[in-house]
Amino acid sequence: MNNMLGIRREDKNKWEKRVPLTPNYLKELKDKHGIEVIVQPSLIRVFLNEEYEKTGATIKEDLSDCPVVFAIKEIPIDFFKPQNTYVFFSHTIKGQKYNMPMLKKMMELKCTLIDYEKIADEKNRRLVFFGRYAGLAGMIDTLWAFGQRMKWKGIRMPFSEVKRVIDYKDLGEIKEHFKQIGKKIELNGLSEPITPFVVGFAGYGNVSNGAQEILDILPVKEVGPWQLEAVYGNPSNNVVYKVVFKEKDMVEPISVEKEFDLQDYYDNPHLYRSIFQRYIRRLTILMNCIYWDNCYPRLITKKQLEEIYTGVQKLQVVGDISVDINGAIEFTEKSTNPGDPVFVYNPVRDDIIGGCNGEGVAVMAVDTLPCELPRESSQAFGESLMPFIPSIVKADYSVNFEMLNLPPEIKKAVILHHGKLTPDYEYVNKYL
Repeated sequence: MNNMLGIRREDKNKWEKRVPLTPNYLKELKDKHGIEVIVQPSLIRVFLNEEYEKTGATIKEDLSDCPVVFAIKEIPIDFFKPQNTYVFFSHTIKGQKYNMPMLKKMMELKCTLIDYEKIADEKNRRLVFFGRYAGLAGMIDTLWAFGQRMKWKGIRMPFSEVKRVIDYKDLGEIKEHFKQIGKKIELNGLSEPITPFVVGFAGYGNVSNGAQEILDILPVKEVGPWQLEAVYGNPSNNVVYKVVFKEKDMVEPISVEKEFDLQDYYDNPHLYRSIFQRYIRRLTILMNCIYWDNCYPRLITKKQLEEIYTGVQKLQVVGDISVDINGAIEFTEKSTNPGDPVFVYNPVRDDIIGGCNGEGVAVMAVDTLPCELPRESSQAFGESLMPFIPSIVKADYSVNFEMLNLPPEIKKAVILHHGKLTPDYEYVNKYL
């Protein structure tokens, strides 16, 4: 059996510097499991070619000797080889139109596709993900956007010092800077126009926890959604108010005779409606960290934002980490990039302008947030992926899917086998 593993370089955009496996893991794969690794050369990857070579890996353009190839982002159509196995974030399980040609090509070539997004335990909890780092970077870029908007409005305060993630050296430097900002808030307080300063988090998973990890460096006081009104009665300017919204805070049954039930909401989202508009007026910043699909009600619609909008409205920035275009945040009109992470949506004119300035609400919508912390995020990702690597590389993919010997966590993430959609993903056929 050919125990060769290929690591494809990332080239979707200039910001994508991540890797699925960092150099420190490759020696273990070779010494303990007899797995040889070939790495495509890259000029932008956060880990240098030489770092991989020192572990015994081969730096080589051609990965055709590798029956199993790992990557991060989508792979160009002309890269695939017949009957090979590819492991990456395919962004196909929602029937994403822009990736259907790629999926069709893999089907034609009888490839096997394993998607990181679906690697999960028996309780369907994801095991291999970048979510925490999306949250970390998203919170930082959102607070940067807030500081820039306050500058434009002539309001000086500590958040004006926050930089974009890509302008810091690393996560350690970021956290140290936020400690300094937190001390200034404690000592000097925040100016009256932005007091109380309230940051809301829609969702409470890995992404939300990452975003909260940054905010919690500051002097934070957490309150429940039901306490927001009281906060405005006697607000403090020496703290940042944090509120986390769960599903029961964001939606309610359409029928007045029905009570909220979480599992029923997941099973029958069409029987529920959003109630989030009752909180929007009280938030300075909203961090959208929820999973969303077309079957779910939106968190905020354009109409709802227009109804509450005034020149001095409270809501200043939406950090849309989930970045579903015209999705949970209906006015997320486009995704952005780390160099230009924000646009401003004007609900009166229903249009957007680039940058942080202008009338409306700023939207941070970077769809590649973990790549802003490439070294740290790659290391954590590789650590979670490593236990499964030997099984993935050494599996016999020539057998039928039923006989395919993979750990259950990985087998449930097999989207294609021999070019055919596996039973759990046959629904994708309707998008092809």
